Amino acid sequence: MCGSLLGKPKYGEDMESAAAAILKRAVDMDKKEQYTVALVLYHEGVQLLCNVMKEIKNDSTKAEKKEYLARKADEYVSRAEIIKKLIEKKKLDDVHKKSTEPETKKSAEIHRELIKIESGSTGYGYTSVFGRFLDDNITYVDIEDPYIRTSHQCQNLVRLCELIVQKCRVLTRISLLTTYEQQEAEQISRLAELKESLASRNISFNFSFNEELHDRQITFSSGWVIKIGRGLDYFKPSKGRFVLGSCDLELRPCRETTIDIFHISHLKGETKSDEFNK
Repeated sequence: MCGSLLGKPKYGEDMESAAAAILKRAVDMDKKEQYTVALVLYHEGVQLLCNVMKEIKNDSTKAEKKEYLARKADEYVSRAEIIKKLIEKKKLDDVHKKSTEPETKKSAEIHRELIKIESGSTGYGYTSVFGRFLDDNITYVDIEDPYIRTSHQCQNLVRLCELIVQKCRVLTRISLLTTYEQQEAEQISRLAELKESLASRNISFNFSFNEELHDRQITFSSGWVIKIGRGLDYFKPSKGRFVLGSCDLELRPCRETTIDIFHISHLKGETKSDEFNK
């Protein structure tokens, strides 16, 4: 696999460092055989490298640098193509396996993944976390997060909705359950504005409040559930309006948190008391 980019001459330091961090995590996920996560990260990292190369394309003194980045990008793209084929093969193998397994064994299948995000790490934007669960089979998304109240928290919700709308072409509904904050006078107007925007695309947006809400989770119509310890607000504040990460959350440093991903079928063997004790 490719070597680290961090030890090479720097140009566009922030962007290249972000690419290096994302690609390092891609390699780590690749080694752990978490191929779907790795594939998304490879694509994100290579795109950043391409952006760096675009910045230096007219700088004749950086020809060697550009050649180096292009070579690394090609290596990562080649690896991404390999794991894409591995994913496709695994899907075919799973289909064949399920078609030959007894029904009792199928119902006992467990799908679960736990991701630990360290403080200050990057590469955990909504595309990386949610992207692989979004496709044309998704018809609705239910969001439970008690902290969709302030301006930046509502903006995070908009970012997620933008991603969902782009990836899920048959989407009909997004629902939000959150808490009401009296000191945030514009909370309802912000959510109402989002509701109107989604309605223009024939997508209903229903929001409601529950003051007892504590859990944070997002459930897709496919049965996948994603629980993030901090909800959608797991990013550190941007250090400025015109720095990398101010717009693209893949480049924004994160707060420490844990992401628990599982399929609803995993809960079939658990009792309600088990759930309440988690």
